[in-house]
Parts: sequence; structure tokens; C-alpha cells
Amino acid sequence: MDDNRPTAPAHPVAVIMERTTLIGNRWQTTQWEARGVVSETAAVGGAERVTARDDNLTRIVFGGHQIRLHRDEAEGYLLNITSPEPKVFVLWRMEDEVARPQRVTVSYHEGARWMDSDERVDGVPMPAELVPWIREFATRHYTPEVKKAKRYASNKDKGRMGRFE
Repeated sequence: MDDNRPTAPAHPVAVIMERTTLIGNRWQTTQWEARGVVSETAAVGGAERVTARDDNLTRIVFGGHQIRLHRDEAEGYLLNITSPEPKVFVLWRMEDEVARPQRVTVSYHEGARWMDSDERVDGVPMPAELVPWIREFATRHYTPEVKKAKRYASNKDKGRMGRFE
């Protein structure tokens, strides 16, 4: 996606990634996943910070990410915030044996595109304070697609599929 699209103000967030040890799995000894997204404060900052570490668990907070809203994704935002459990989608990649978040989005459509392209993507619960900001932006910029009238090759085709108009 082109990040030079017209945008609303960005919302800074930090991503919480967690590594757990898998016991009894003969193919994989550890598993990484995104565990949450929090609004970023000066205390978190842009750097990564280890918040828990032992033999079975490592939790790292990665600051410096931004949720940017784009007009052409308004439908995906509305689908997300009107779902029973709104999500923030986190795209992450392994670098030096650590899962590092690359991008975050609140659009169902963009999250699905990432998943379809075989990226590692986790959906985490959306912080409640983001919902009004996203709702205001999405309702202002969303315009439903206009349904087009069906076109037939000839008048003889109109009733062929059981529809009479």
C-alpha cells in the first residue's frame, strides 16, 4: 500500500510481542505472537523494551508505531469497529530470532490482504479509546458503492435466469 495517501492524524501505538516456550511439540520449541497494542506514551517511547523474561516467556514492547487512517480504507474500518470484537492487525517478521512488528492497521480489508499474501499477522483487541476516533473518520469518508443495473446482451436474455424485470 502507498503510505503517501491522504491521511487523518496518526495515533501512536506500541505493540506487545510475546514468545512462549512450547512443551511437547517436537517441531517447534517456541512461538511468537502479538499480544496487544497500547496507546504510546512518552514512558514507552520509540525503542523496544523487555518487560518480562524467564525460561518460558519473553515479552517485549515495541514503540514507535502509528495507526494511520486512509480514506480508501473507510469501509474496512467500519466493518472492524462494528464487529463484536474490534481488532488491531499487526504484521510482524522474524529478525535475529525476535519477532518484530513492521506495520499496524485497523482495517479489515488491509489485514486480510496481508494474510492473503502469507505475511505473519495477528489480530489483537483494539484499545477502546481508538474506537471514537476511527468511527468519526470512517463515517465522514465512507460512501457505499452504488448498485449498477444489470445489463443483458439482448432483450431475449432478460428472463433466462428466472428473473423478470
